Amino acid sequence: GVCLALAMALGLVEPRLEEQRRAEAACRHIQTVFVGKNKPQKDPLSSFRWQGFKLEEYLIGQPIGKGCSAAVYEAAIPFCPRPRGHAQSRHLPAAQQNHGSASQGAEEEPVVKHQPKGAFPLAIKMMWNISAGSSSEAILNAMSQELVPATGVALSGEYGAVSGRRKPVLGRKKLQPHPNIIQVIRAFTSSVPLLPGAFADYPDVLPLSLNPRGIGHSRTLFLVMKNYPCTLHQYLQENTPDVRLSTVMILQLLEGVDHLVRHGIAHRDLKSDNILVEFDSAGCPWLVITDFGCCLADESIGLRLPFTSSYVDRGGNGCLMAPEVITASPGPGMVINYSKADAWAVGAIAYEILGLANPFYGHGASALESRSYQEDQLPSLPDHVPLEVKQVIKMLLRRDPNKRLSARVAANVLHLSLWGDNVVASRSLKPDQMIAWLLCQSAATLLTNRLAEKSRVETKMKMCFLANLEFEDLWAAIFLLLAWRSRSG
Repeated sequence: GVCLALAMALGLVEPRLEEQRRAEAACRHIQTVFVGKNKPQKDPLSSFRWQGFKLEEYLIGQPIGKGCSAAVYEAAIPFCPRPRGHAQSRHLPAAQQNHGSASQGAEEEPVVKHQPKGAFPLAIKMMWNISAGSSSEAILNAMSQELVPATGVALSGEYGAVSGRRKPVLGRKKLQPHPNIIQVIRAFTSSVPLLPGAFADYPDVLPLSLNPRGIGHSRTLFLVMKNYPCTLHQYLQENTPDVRLSTVMILQLLEGVDHLVRHGIAHRDLKSDNILVEFDSAGCPWLVITDFGCCLADESIGLRLPFTSSYVDRGGNGCLMAPEVITASPGPGMVINYSKADAWAVGAIAYEILGLANPFYGHGASALESRSYQEDQLPSLPDHVPLEVKQVIKMLLRRDPNKRLSARVAANVLHLSLWGDNVVASRSLKPDQMIAWLLCQSAATLLTNRLAEKSRVETKMKMCFLANLEFEDLWAAIFLLLAWRSRSG
């Protein structure tokens, strides 16, 4: 009798296991196809491989922004060749022929105005160098976190044209490109110039040669990136995206965070000011995570930071610091695990994207603190927000990281919610049905990507989904969706 029961059980289980094996193999094959295609757009300097490694090559425009450690300016490279003897043209305000001495009184470069729209496709971030010294090696090592999203050729000017000669910078991880992560396309050290607005915005960090009261060093690091129209914070001040668009925007942040986690990197300073926005050909916002100055990207420790002393840096932006990070107590053998910390921050930013105040900002009785909030204190989301979006945000903001959704599973849920309604409508969904749907999605996405003249956000998001297909994470997302829907009737 026992043998018969076992044989019957094996007869039932074996086909299911075989079906699961087929599904796992199909996921791997689809992933292989899309991994190579899931690339960011071309950068503005991709056709000029050997240009842009000196500050003197750039035309500097208006200041774009200022943070606690850098100033950002719009910039361009005038690609037309200049006549001999005009290297120090007034049209190259990044570097003067003579800065002048402090006693002579340094003058700020004039702001280049009245340029046609799109005349400044680049942004230059000038780091403030107060303690790194003035040697290039010391600067690159001290500011190595900023270089985590640098492209393979970004540092060619510092390390020579042969990329194989590039030295690793203090064991920092190298981040592969991703559509939702900023690319630093040039990085180099140079003398600090006197740029427009310097005396008004950051006089104290200028070197002595430019300001007798300045405490900055004479050289610093410059990072060149694509110039984006606005930050997410600025976009949301002027726009109220509908719920589907909001879901696509939250999804993009989750895809970016998942990419970081896969590379063993934690951003640690996610906020709407550190997310840039541009627009695809249909006007859909394309979100890009930027400013890696606070990131954890150490080859030797991964996402687990030894927290042996209160002097260990936990990252930036205390308001959006995940509970397990902000409540950690230093001591022997203590470790902070950042594997789901950025995902928590996305859950908080999702409120802003959906048109509400971020519950962890502000003062007074309504403001929550990540250190002490209870999950039932989180503000309710509007009725028009789909159930699965509400649940994803709720589970991203779980205090206990063991109960919190990973960025990958949360992204899969939103992908299925947006594009897989017909397949998850079935309560008796089988792996073979899921794979049939994935194959259809793969073919349609490849065709759309090939035929479209310009890249679209939705197509890129589908490619991210298919490039990261793993059976276990996909099935976890399906299970959650079906469970939530069955509970709601």
